[in-house]
Amino acid sequence: MARGPKRHLKRLNAPRHWMLDKLGGIWAPRPSTGPHKLRECLPLIILLRNRLKYALTGKEVKYILMQRLVKVDGKARTDVKYPAGFQDVISIDKTDEYFRLLYDVRGRFAVHRVSSEESKFKLARVKKVEMGAGAIPYIVTHDGRTIRYPDPLVKAFDTVKLDLETGKIIDFVKFDTGNLAMISGGKNTGRVGIIISREKHQGSFDIVHLKDSAGHVFATRLSNVFVIGSGNRPMISLPRRKGIKMSILDERAARPPKM
Repeated sequence: MARGPKRHLKRLNAPRHWMLDKLGGIWAPRPSTGPHKLRECLPLIILLRNRLKYALTGKEVKYILMQRLVKVDGKARTDVKYPAGFQDVISIDKTDEYFRLLYDVRGRFAVHRVSSEESKFKLARVKKVEMGAGAIPYIVTHDGRTIRYPDPLVKAFDTVKLDLETGKIIDFVKFDTGNLAMISGGKNTGRVGIIISREKHQGSFDIVHLKDSAGHVFATRLSNVFVIGSGNRPMISLPRRKGIKMSILDERAARPPKM
């Protein structure tokens, strides 16, 4: 085997949710290493070229980014393959547009337009709470941040609200029954529901049961549950379907009739 990191990604091996066409070439952009995993991110080149249609080619994307026009979580990023991921805020000050990356009910990234007020914060899921050198407590979030001296009540699986300018925690929501959560992995990705119960399985995966606003009950692993609000009030605005998955028949009924 060759030594060193892999630098290429074939188009057929690219994640399905990028929605790249099969015949558009052999290669796909391989995301740089960063805060989100390769299969759980959206590189900036795909965001600007394929989703927002601000560029026609990769070269144009590079020209845009090199002018430091695009910010991810308040920081200008110039790498075309920078991995933006779940809950990241993309700001384009020149056009006064702000987007938050969320999931739709089909498990694809929804580039959700938000107000400039909402773009000043983001939600982050706490992966672990630990004690560092000199007995300094810190938390690690889903987007690779290390935050020292958190509130002592913050535990793993809770969600913290971060001010993007300072990087400080301004609020937090406990992982608790009765709170609103979005699913960020697995078959139910993108669905939003209220946590009903949590089943503990020794030596296996804990299972969480949720109920959406349409009354459908579904279950997923604990690691896929991302709390987004206390009670049934979300702290962020949700994409078009509000996280409710419809059956194929319901979708057909909701579609306008063909003329």
